[in-house]
Amino acid sequence: MTAPVVLPDDTHNRALVAQVHPRDWTAPIPADRYNLVVIGGGPAGLVAALGAAGLGARVALVERHLLGGDCLNWGCVPSKAVLRAAHAVGAARQAADYGIEVGSVDVDFSAVMERMRRIRSAIGPHDSAERLQREGVDVFLGDANFSGPDTVSVGGTELRFARCCIATGARAFVPPIPGVDEIGAMTNEQLFTLTKRPEHLIVVGAGVIGCEMAQAFARLGSKITLVDFAPRVLPRDEPDASALVQAQLAEDGIEMHLGVGVDHMEMEGEAKVVVLADDTRLSGDAVLVAVGRRPNLDLGLDAAGVTHTKRGVTVDDHLRTSNSRIYAAGDVIGQAQFTHAADHQARIVIRNALFMGSARVSALVIPRVTYTHPEVAAVGLSEEEAQKNPALTAYKVGIDETDRGRTDGETGGYCRIWADGKGRIHGATIVGENAGELLAPVTLAMTHGLTMGQIASTIHPYPTRSEVVFKAASAWNKTRMKPWIHRLFTWFLSWRR
Repeated sequence: MTAPVVLPDDTHNRALVAQVHPRDWTAPIPADRYNLVVIGGGPAGLVAALGAAGLGARVALVERHLLGGDCLNWGCVPSKAVLRAAHAVGAARQAADYGIEVGSVDVDFSAVMERMRRIRSAIGPHDSAERLQREGVDVFLGDANFSGPDTVSVGGTELRFARCCIATGARAFVPPIPGVDEIGAMTNEQLFTLTKRPEHLIVVGAGVIGCEMAQAFARLGSKITLVDFAPRVLPRDEPDASALVQAQLAEDGIEMHLGVGVDHMEMEGEAKVVVLADDTRLSGDAVLVAVGRRPNLDLGLDAAGVTHTKRGVTVDDHLRTSNSRIYAAGDVIGQAQFTHAADHQARIVIRNALFMGSARVSALVIPRVTYTHPEVAAVGLSEEEAQKNPALTAYKVGIDETDRGRTDGETGGYCRIWADGKGRIHGATIVGENAGELLAPVTLAMTHGLTMGQIASTIHPYPTRSEVVFKAASAWNKTRMKPWIHRLFTWFLSWRR
């Protein structure tokens, strides 16, 4: 199979390809039978293959394109590198709020993107074919297709397995909007090939990717127009969080058309035009479509008797497919599409497929973060879900109610935790600087059954933003002081005077 070319074809990208799809790779002689064949070399596939090999299993991994998958190549890693540059721009422009004059802020877009490619290439060895081979995994680069219930064919080579893990991930979904192909609309897979900054980038989709990239490119100097059929940005997050992000996007100069869909796209001279359902015409030099993802299912699933739908491979709570020999993990199952979710799903596959375990995916507590400024981090029940349970109460504390929040000049952010009368946490949302980091102890508490009372009894360093979680837990703690207890304490203490 010919090795892919990652654009731009520079030193960094050539180094990346040499690691994650080396041109001179020689496929090993396959084993008579593998304990585990993994299809897909993204986060789920890498964890499954390396974990199983580390435990003594004979493992093969098949990847058709780039090892590292979406996360390394055109997802988490490149997007966060670009977001970090955009964050630096935002901090510089706000320096005057702290009494610091920095003058004009100039952005060298090509340097920002070169830094992203350099960082991505430096991370490449972690996901490389050489590392997999060194750790005892047989690596096959090419298209995988099931040829039977316990066999996979790769470039004419047949791999027999006792168990298999489908981890082929997902790719950006481009809806059938008339003209979308003709104008050359980008997805995230093309966005990170840019070396020249778009003058006017039209972003279709105000979900996680759309908002992150809209804000990043706005701060890096592009004019941005954001479009979504939903009436607000981040429609899957709670309204308070959405409102804070939407206000910041407006402050960053982003023009928004919300609550209106796209009718069609067309070229007008050299301009790319997005025509909305209300006849508004938006003209720019680049269009990014970020409206969701679709699973990669083109690997002959029917030949293996694996049931699937357009949403992904169908699995039970143990991640087993309709073929009891075959499991699936990661974005291809269409559930929580996050790298950290794929990682832990792969660990479930190892336990259940190789060691007759009974681990359940429903037992995972999976946090989610949108890396806009401010960040939005959430875990467990959403506000809408929590409000349906009368046994739950919300405990909300503003980040500006902490001394660190005040000294940092952070306003608007908050922590809201939903807990029951026993202090058990059922959901939480944190909005603000480094919200994803602040959410980690709440996720820990939910995973291990820790209560609000136990968080409140834990010393949090002062002054830190983490006190916002402590204060929310302390607010729950105060509810334990019932009126009759207060009256009893008052009587007792008056007697002690």
